[in-house]
Amino acid sequence: MEDVYVVVTIGLGSPINVPAFTAGVANLISPYPRFHCIQVTEGGNRRWARVKVNVDEHIVVPELDPVAVAANPDRAVEDYVASLSVYPMDPSRPRWEFHLLDFPTSEPGVVSTVAIRAHHSLGDGVSLMVLLLASARSAADPTSLPVMPQQSVRTGAIYARQPRHAGALARVWSWFVLMWHTMVDLCFFAATILFLRDPHTVFKPAADGGDDDGDGVFHHHNRRFVHRSLSLDDVKFVKNAMNCTVNDVLLGVASAALSRYYFRKSGDINTKEICLRSVLGVNIRPTTSLQTYVNMIKSDKSNEVAWGNQLGQILLKIHLAMHDDPLAYVRKAKETMDRKKSSLEVVFTHKTSECFLKMFGPKGGAFIFGRMFTNTTLSFSNMIGPAEQIELYGHPVVFIAPSAYGVSQALIVHYQSYNSIMKVILSVDEKTIPDYHQLLDDFSLSFEHIMDATSRLLASIKKE
Repeated sequence: MEDVYVVVTIGLGSPINVPAFTAGVANLISPYPRFHCIQVTEGGNRRWARVKVNVDEHIVVPELDPVAVAANPDRAVEDYVASLSVYPMDPSRPRWEFHLLDFPTSEPGVVSTVAIRAHHSLGDGVSLMVLLLASARSAADPTSLPVMPQQSVRTGAIYARQPRHAGALARVWSWFVLMWHTMVDLCFFAATILFLRDPHTVFKPAADGGDDDGDGVFHHHNRRFVHRSLSLDDVKFVKNAMNCTVNDVLLGVASAALSRYYFRKSGDINTKEICLRSVLGVNIRPTTSLQTYVNMIKSDKSNEVAWGNQLGQILLKIHLAMHDDPLAYVRKAKETMDRKKSSLEVVFTHKTSECFLKMFGPKGGAFIFGRMFTNTTLSFSNMIGPAEQIELYGHPVVFIAPSAYGVSQALIVHYQSYNSIMKVILSVDEKTIPDYHQLLDDFSLSFEHIMDATSRLLASIKKE
């Protein structure tokens, strides 16, 4: 993951108080050792080395062209955040930065913007988000931590318990299905690492002279990060009407949007169905409360939180097709997700990667990691945020938009919930997908069609 970075754009509802923000960042990183470390090489091996951190060196207040900012502040923010994907970080310092852009944009309520960049070795999206929220406070009560949504019960064959009245045959059959699905998924995972590659499409063009060397090392072009707000209440409305999960709805929206974009760009006949694959990162930590993590940090037991990267991977099918009924995308997504829940794929992919890393060193781990992303088309993730408005070092937060860059895929789709908002964030390779704003529009339009279809469905049921 040498070139993989996490980028989080945060919209604030007030001008930035730089001294207060700097002091808040200093308190944020103080209990987290990796934020005080750099990687050094000794005898061909890498290790973490503790260094003294000057927080001011990690707080960047750029001087942008005032004319460009006044003419189009949204574009100024987008261009600046995009420049982070090609601007290298100083390896002699811990690899994390806060970039402060103190001017308003067109997004309602946004007065300033903070862009955070951190190397992925510092942690995955879940651990970094938890660390950030541990230093935030509720806007309604500045003395309290943010209120997080109630953790949903994990479902699927892994977590399901057979009823007591279930017979021995039913129990044996359930375990047989679980093992069979796991074996099939692991075979496809191994085939993907070795040779199985997604077809070239508008989302995955053929290699064009060295962008991808075949093992995941990617000489990336300028990366663009764009986002759009959806109503979280509307997402839950579809979820309840379709008797599915939020993830099912979001995957259905992504499938509909990518289908709309693909058939418009490629000119293929609309009756043709294409199957692409996405790498879905799954947090394998036990579900726990934000307060539990904060208590561990304060008690100097941060190792118990399992910081770093604690992710398993699922190879998830994305079906591209033009359906007359928009809800068909949600039904197909539910079918796909239900099938994956009856498998131990996420556990085995995580353990397999760990074993390769221990047996063959970083190059062995990099081979699996690189081939998995090289041979698939996109990445997909969803993270849960606070259920109320929060403040970050005294600054009200309007939105949170996490993303990443550095993998060989041209498209990464993230979803992030916060308060009553569901953000869809796209990280795109500008050369492969130059009309990325149009792709973002496809997500909004697809969700509107799914909402309308859901309303019509409920109206017809009520009428009957």
